[in-house]
Formats: sequence, C-alpha cells, structure tokens
Amino acid sequence: MSTYVVRFNLAQRVEHLITMVVFVLLCLTGLPQKFYGQAWAQGTVRLFHDFDTMRWVHRICGLVLAASTVVHFTKAFLMMMEKKGYWSMVPTRKDFEDVFHQLRYYMGQSATQPLYDRYDYKQKFEYWGLVIGNVIMVMTGLVLFFPVTAAMLIPGGIIPAAKTAHSNEGLMAFFVITIWHIFNAHLSPDVFPFDVGIFTGKISRDRMLHEHPLELARLEGVPVEKLAGAHHGPPKAAAKPVKVG
Repeated sequence: MSTYVVRFNLAQRVEHLITMVVFVLLCLTGLPQKFYGQAWAQGTVRLFHDFDTMRWVHRICGLVLAASTVVHFTKAFLMMMEKKGYWSMVPTRKDFEDVFHQLRYYMGQSATQPLYDRYDYKQKFEYWGLVIGNVIMVMTGLVLFFPVTAAMLIPGGIIPAAKTAHSNEGLMAFFVITIWHIFNAHLSPDVFPFDVGIFTGKISRDRMLHEHPLELARLEGVPVEKLAGAHHGPPKAAAKPVKVG
C-alpha cells in the first residue's frame, strides 16, 4: 500500500479552487467579447441571459482575481517576514542548472535526472508567467472598468492600448492554461489519466521520491542519498535516451 504525503494544505487547495473557478468564468465571459462575431460567442452570451450581464460577471470575477492575487502575495510576504518558511517559487541558480541537466538527460548525455525541490523550473516558469499575466490583466482591466477616471490620471491613448493588451493577454492565458498547465499538471504520462493532488492535497511518497526528492528529504529530515528507494532516474545508455515516467 502506498504511503501518502500531504503536499497542499486546505488553504492552498481552496485558493486554487477559487482561482480555477474565476479563471473559467473570466474565459467564458471574456473570449466572447473578443470574438463577438462568431456564432459560438453569441451562444455563450445567451448563457448569461444578455451581454450586459455577462460583462458584469466578467468585471466581478476580475475584482475577485485581483483580490486573491493581493492576498496570495501578502500571505507569502508575511510568512517570510515571520521566518515561518521560504518562498519556494523564487527561481534560483539551481533552476537554470537543472534546465541544462534535464536536457542532457533527454539527449542521453547524463544517466540521471536533476533532483527537484518543492517546485521544478517548469512550474516556476509557469507560475511567474501567470503572475506577470495577472498583473497585466488586473491593471488593464481596471483602466477599462474606469475609463473616465483613468483618462484623468493617464494619457488617453493608453486606454485603447490597455484594451488591446487585456484582450491579447487574456487569449494567451487561456492557451497557456489549457495547453501547458493542464497537460503538465494533470495529463502528463507521469500522472495520467489525471492528477488529483491539488484537490486532495496528497500525493504518494513514491511520486514525491521521483519528482521532489529534495523536499521529501527535508520533510523526513534525512539526506536525500539516504531516502529509502532514492534514485535519480534509471541508468541508460548514452546513445539511446529514454524518458521515463
């Protein structure tokens, strides 16, 4: 029987659920505004009764996203100030080294994979990409929500620029989440058919050992080399690289 490790606490799971629901609603109410001439967009509008109602749902969800982003960073900052933890999403030199180490492994130039901590370089790249995207979406969204006030504070030409940036960034976020995040986090060969860790808060110790051995070693208070069953990935011939799950 597999041993399970608690990876996400209740607060983190609730935060993810709220973000997920808000993101879906933002896409449902935002993309039809960008592609208003398409039949599917007009059908989506009818789900919200009318266009005006859909726009208000979009605005409210945008405010919720802005508030959750502020709360997320405030909690992280306070936790670090109180020295109750460290911000595991901050990129380090090791992350850049891991990129090249992983590439060497895929190309058969290394017999082992990098040892990852709580998050690997792909997860950090995605996280900070979404953070920057959120900032752009919130700032441009507020400009579009309050155009008259914005025009009194900033040059008027910024308002149509904000509309273009908001629209295009929203479309890019949709593709990043649906193609990059959902596959890597839930549908990749390592976790297929679906990873429920973010919903249950738990993943198996074997998976932690394979994907996050440095974090597991820290949780168990032992050197990573002494973890039961610890490995860096199976050995392989340099000429025949094989990616393993």
